[in-house]
Amino acid sequence: MGGALSGCLFARHALLPQGWRRDVLLEWDAAGDLTAVTDNAALPAGVEVAEYVLPGMVNLHSHAFQRALGGMTEVAGDEVNHVADSFWTWRDLMYRFARHITPEQMESIAAQLFAECLRHGYTAVCEFHYLQRDMAGALYARPAETAERVLAAARISGIGLTMLPVLYSHAGFGEQPLKPEQARFRTDADDVLSIIEALAPQRGGQVEVGFAPHSLRAAGVAQIRAVTHALPAGRPIHIHIAEQQGEVRQCLDYSGRRPVQYLYEQVDVDARWCLVHATHVQPDEVALMAASGAVAGLCPTTEANLGDGLFPLAEFIAAGGRFGVGSDSHVSQSPVEELRWLEYGQRLQRQQRNVAATPDQRHVGDYLWQAALRGGAQASGRKLGALAPGCRADLLVLDDAHVNLCGVAIENVLGSVLFCGNDNLVRDVLCGGQWQVRGGRHVAQDAIASAYKRTLAQLRAL
Repeated sequence: MGGALSGCLFARHALLPQGWRRDVLLEWDAAGDLTAVTDNAALPAGVEVAEYVLPGMVNLHSHAFQRALGGMTEVAGDEVNHVADSFWTWRDLMYRFARHITPEQMESIAAQLFAECLRHGYTAVCEFHYLQRDMAGALYARPAETAERVLAAARISGIGLTMLPVLYSHAGFGEQPLKPEQARFRTDADDVLSIIEALAPQRGGQVEVGFAPHSLRAAGVAQIRAVTHALPAGRPIHIHIAEQQGEVRQCLDYSGRRPVQYLYEQVDVDARWCLVHATHVQPDEVALMAASGAVAGLCPTTEANLGDGLFPLAEFIAAGGRFGVGSDSHVSQSPVEELRWLEYGQRLQRQQRNVAATPDQRHVGDYLWQAALRGGAQASGRKLGALAPGCRADLLVLDDAHVNLCGVAIENVLGSVLFCGNDNLVRDVLCGGQWQVRGGRHVAQDAIASAYKRTLAQLRAL
C-alpha cells in the first residue's frame, strides 16, 4: 500500500467487482491506491456522499496527436480518377498532418485530449506512440523526447498512462523500405529499447511503460521477438492487427497465413498482449485469441470512421475472450460512445438486440462496462478496473440529478448511461486519488484549452 489515508467517499450505490452494492465507503491513501472498500457501511460524519459511483474506464488504444486532425478528413476524395475513400487515403492525409507537429505542440494536443477523456469517464490511457523523430527524420537529442511530452501532458491532466513506444521499421510485408512520409516514425529494436529504458524512471502508480510493434507489416517477426525477449517481465505488448482487408491480403501473399494466424505461429502470444482491432478474423483466429488470454482492443468509433468493419464480438464472448475499448484516432473521447457502438454494430450485423450479454449477466450495459474494465486493466499493465483494495483510486461519480437517472432502478443505471441520450452523465472524476473533474469541468480546463487553441492555430496556418 501507499502512505497515510488521503481521502474517502461514501457511495449510496457503487459498482464493485461482484456487482452493484449499497452504502459503500471508499478509502484511499496519499499514493492514490484504494485501501478499503466497505459495503453496507454507516455514513461517517463529514464524508462526501455520492449517489452512483463507477470504476473509471481504461482507454486501451490512443494516438494522441491525431486529436488535432478531427473533422479535417471528412471530405470525399478524388471522384475524377475513381479513387474511393478508405483507410489508406485517410492514412495519407494523417501522414501529411503528422509531418509538422513539434514536441511542444504534441504536449498541448495530448493534454487537451486527456482532459476530454477524463471528463467523459476515462481515467487511464494506453498511448500507442509512434511519432518519435523530428521533421527531418532524425532522433531528438533525447530519443524519448516526444514520449516524455505525452507523459508531461498526462501529468498536467492527471490521467493515468501506459506508454507504448512503437517499433516501426518497414512500409510493408517483406521489409519494404519506409516511405519519406514515414520518416518520423522510424525505429528499430535498439531504438525502442533505449526509449523504454529512458522512460523507466517515470514508472509508478500513474505510469507504466510497455512496447508496441506497430503491425506485422511495419515490424519484422525477428525484431518483435528481440524486443519482447528484452522487455522486463509483465510489461504490456500491443499490436495493430487485421484491421483492413488489404492488410489481410498482403499478409496472405507474403506468408500464406492471415495476420492473426501468422502472429500466433511466429510469436508466443499470451495475456500480456493486446491485439488492436483484429477486425477481420476467422473462427480459428477467434479461438486462438481467446485461448491465449490476449485482449482484443476494439475501437468502434474509429473503426466506423475509417470503414474498417466489425469485430465478431458475440463469437469472441462465447469463446471466453477478453476485450476492452479505445478511442484510437479520437473522433470521440467517450467510452459511452465506444461501448454503445460496439453493441450497435453487432445488432446491425446480426439483426438482433442485446448481443453483449452472458447467461450470468443479462444486462447489456453492466456486461459491457465490467468486461471492458477487465480487458482494459489487463491491457494497461496497471492495477485498474475495479473498486477494490490495491487498485488505483480511479472512479466516476454520475450526475444523479440528470433526468436520465431519475427513478431508474439500480440494475438499469448502466443501461441508461450507455443507451439513453447523448448527454455526458459523468459529474466528478477521481484519478489516482485526486479529483480532476468537478461538476463536469476539468480542474485545469481553461489553461489546457488555451494552449491547445494556440497549437491548432499554428498547425492550420501551415
